[in-house]
Amino acid sequence: MSDANQLFGQALVKSLVGERGHIRVARALPDIDAELAGKKNVEMPYSIYQLLKHMSYWQQFMLEHLEGRKPQLLGNVMESWPEETGPQSEEAWQAVIKEFLQGVDQAVKIAETAQLDDSLAHFPGETKAGLLRNIASHNSYHLGEIVLLRRIYGAWPPPGGGFPA
Repeated sequence: MSDANQLFGQALVKSLVGERGHIRVARALPDIDAELAGKKNVEMPYSIYQLLKHMSYWQQFMLEHLEGRKPQLLGNVMESWPEETGPQSEEAWQAVIKEFLQGVDQAVKIAETAQLDDSLAHFPGETKAGLLRNIASHNSYHLGEIVLLRRIYGAWPPPGGGFPA
């Protein structure tokens, strides 16, 4: 692995887990309970639950491409948003968080070990680095919305504080 590949991989890892500009993903989610996750604000088109399910869907879609598979593309991007506003149970909600964080860990492992300028078999014109960057930016965008909703609901900061560490 070249030095440039390794340095860019380290930068991708920081973006995937959250650093400097925002709280770490792993600190922003675990203390959210199912009730808060399903809460709907009239000014927002989706709940925290819907946001995280949407993030998980696209993260998994891109991870499958990174692993050389060809996931089925949805007929319409709106299908990546669940209709239900909240989870069925606390256990189901915790499983959604766990699955999402495991996907972040999987993306980190790829960023640390892959040849990042390799192209993808089923994603013409894209590289592993490009797709990892896409995961990081998509997650960061929606994590900001989750933080905003938490602030609106008076559920911010999480234990340990709401600033990057």
